[in-house]
Amino acid sequence: MSQLVEKARGQLREAVSAALAQAVEAGELPQAQPPEIVLEVPGDRAHGDWSCNAAMAGARAFHAAPRKIAEAIVSHLDLTGSFFQKCEIAGPGFLNFTYEPGFYGQVLQDIEALGTEYGKSALGQGRRVLVEYVSANPTGPMHIGNARGGVLGDALSAVLEAAGYQVQREFYVNDAGNQVNRYGLSIEARYMQLFDESFPFPEDGYLGADVTENAKAFAELHGDELVGLDGEARRKALTAYAIPKNIQVLHDDLLRYRVEYDNWFHESTLHQNGAVGRVVELMKEKGFTYEKEGALWFKGEAFGSEDFVLVRSNGVPTYIVPDIAYHYDKLVTRNFDTAINVLGADHHGYVPRLKAAIAALGLDPERLKVVLMQMVNLVREGQAVKLSKRSGKAITMANLLDEVPIDAARFLFNSYEPNTKIDFDLDLAVKEDAQNPVYYVQYAHARICSILRNLAADGVEPRPCTLEELALLEAPEELELIRLLSGYTDEVTGAARSMDPARITRYVVNVSTLFHKFYNTCRVKGVEPALSAARLQLCASAKTVLENALALFKVTAPESM
Repeated sequence: MSQLVEKARGQLREAVSAALAQAVEAGELPQAQPPEIVLEVPGDRAHGDWSCNAAMAGARAFHAAPRKIAEAIVSHLDLTGSFFQKCEIAGPGFLNFTYEPGFYGQVLQDIEALGTEYGKSALGQGRRVLVEYVSANPTGPMHIGNARGGVLGDALSAVLEAAGYQVQREFYVNDAGNQVNRYGLSIEARYMQLFDESFPFPEDGYLGADVTENAKAFAELHGDELVGLDGEARRKALTAYAIPKNIQVLHDDLLRYRVEYDNWFHESTLHQNGAVGRVVELMKEKGFTYEKEGALWFKGEAFGSEDFVLVRSNGVPTYIVPDIAYHYDKLVTRNFDTAINVLGADHHGYVPRLKAAIAALGLDPERLKVVLMQMVNLVREGQAVKLSKRSGKAITMANLLDEVPIDAARFLFNSYEPNTKIDFDLDLAVKEDAQNPVYYVQYAHARICSILRNLAADGVEPRPCTLEELALLEAPEELELIRLLSGYTDEVTGAARSMDPARITRYVVNVSTLFHKFYNTCRVKGVEPALSAARLQLCASAKTVLENALALFKVTAPESM
């Protein structure tokens, strides 16, 4: 794992802290609690490679103008042995630091040495994380929101692994409850209509073609043997036949989408093993329930939520009780340090309730992290594509993958922050030009591979260069690209902390842009051999970073296009 940038940050913090202490000792600044040292990358790199706000933050504590504090810091600053060659004061007191030339060569050596491990870190320190995503009801095909959630959860899991967490991926199968009951009524109606066209279809039933197909498939195998049974027995037999088939379709469609899980957890097991009942009894024992109008309520207000019903007056638990039992299983029975759920934005009101219940059970609610994902609008030729799952006219995830390359879908869905609505442009997704971000990034990788092939044909292969040779890389386009490559580990850890893989897609687009800029300005072939070797190593380093980043999204890195 790369430590160069982290080491550089540490050097700056130590140097600034030491300079402040020496300024106080010399009487240039009064005794005071030193400020927190915050380091940032300037928006304009002409201002340096790192900027520090210590002088601004210390103005109140030291009762001095930021500029005076900055001057005191600089007068005592010792950058000897660090990655930095100078510090300049800007504006009212910002401290801007510039890397010394040898840093850039060390970055390339670091990338060459680490290869596929470059970008990984120990941020997570091996803590166990369970990431649950998609978890679509097995009552029909997956929709476009599931397509977004699938790659978001999958990429987030990969980012967390790269950041040093121990990750498991899980699909929660809602094979019990109201949705399955409604599906049972729907498939019963379609089955009975094969023998009696007047059999009524439920008002809120599922109208998808898959319901009819499952009913017909059952009839082909078993004929009219269910017609004479009572409705409950008929629905039980039909759902027992259809739900596993639907789950297999979910599994197969996700596998096609390169989404694989470590575990498929069935809600029904929580009912069968008594976990649902036990969690209700546990909340009763803790004194956080009360009865009202025959129903059992949870005292949610005591934990930052509103009060809500746990068990209805008819003795049937509400939908949230199995979810509480499920999360108790995650955090207690299986003892994950953190549970992360990727949910649609329509779950916004549900999250405080679930966290309140977790707190009531004696658990830290912060162990549950929720990524709320906004809706997706499909756009074709500038017009919105209308969706309606109930009517059976929705564009399913499978339909989308018939039309859009999987690489494009995985990359484009992860090009937006989760809380941002997406207008997914179906025309853009199939374009083979620079307007399509995934094509643009893949083309950059293919271009590097072409450079390497052409030079190999001339007998020139990439080789590790010395720091003296890498010091020949001094053109602005070269240094700008290396600086960006040096920040890849930071991007991974930042994406893990914010639970936002879109940071990585934006980053690789920037790497591609700077690579094209470098290549259009700096010749790799036909220059002095040492410079050519150094530039070739820079090309290879950019290739490694692009490959490592695309691998997080399971997006291919083609060698030719």
